[in-house]
Amino acid sequence: MSFSNVPREHRGVIEACQTRLGYAFQDPSLLLEALTHASNANTRLKSNERLEFLGDSILGFVVCDLLYQRFPDLLEGDLTQIKSAAVSRSTCGKIGKRMGLADFLLTGKGMNVTRGMPDSLVANAVESIIAAIYLDGGLQPAQRFIIENIVDDIREIADGNAELNFKSSLQQLAQKKNGAPPSYHLLQEVGPDHLKRFLICAQVGKARFSPAWGGNKKRAEQRAAGNALAELEGQEPPFSGAASE
Repeated sequence: MSFSNVPREHRGVIEACQTRLGYAFQDPSLLLEALTHASNANTRLKSNERLEFLGDSILGFVVCDLLYQRFPDLLEGDLTQIKSAAVSRSTCGKIGKRMGLADFLLTGKGMNVTRGMPDSLVANAVESIIAAIYLDGGLQPAQRFIIENIVDDIREIADGNAELNFKSSLQQLAQKKNGAPPSYHLLQEVGPDHLKRFLICAQVGKARFSPAWGGNKKRAEQRAAGNALAELEGQEPPFSGAASE
C-alpha cells in the first residue's frame, strides 16, 4: 500500500476510514475518490459520481445473489420487493450512518453541513466505497463488505415484507373460498393521539378471527390477517399480544 498518490492533507482521513471499513486499499487513491463529493473536486470526473454509478450495480448484484441463496421459498415478486428496499437510498444511508462515514466525506466549503451531513451524501458514499473496493481488490472483498454491513437490514426488511403479504394472501384465500374479500373491524382504540394503538380483527365470510394490535390501523390489519391465515390452517395466531407490544 502506497500513499504516494494521495495528497498529504488527506492521508490521515484515508487511514482512519480504512480502519473503520475494515479494508486496507492497495491503491488508497480509490478510497479518496470515493469520499470526494463533487463540491470538493476540481471536475465532476474527479468526484465519487462515477464510482457511485458502478457501486449501485455491484450492490444490486450482490443483494440479488444473497436473497436468491437465503430465501429459496420466496417468489420473484417477493424477492424484488426486498431487494428494492435493501438497495434503496434509505438503507444505504442507514448503513453509512452506522459506520460513521460522515466523518470522512470531503465536501466543498459551499456545502452547508452545519446540521449534519445529508443522508443522501452518506448513501452515495456507501455505493462509491463498494465500487472502490471492487476496483481495488475484486468482487470477493466487495461482496464481503456488502454482506457484513447489510445482512441485518435484509433480515429486518424480509420480516417486514412477510407481514406486508398477509393481507394479500388472505384476500386471495377469501376470494377463492367465499368469492368475496375479507373485512376488517376496529374493536378498540387506546392511548393518546401520538401513541395510539388499534385492535382489529379480520373476518372471512361469517367467521371472525383473533384480533391483533398495531401502532396504526394498517399495521393492525396486516397482523389481523396473519392471525386469520394461521387459524385457518389450524395454527396458533402469531399476533395475539397485548396493546403495549
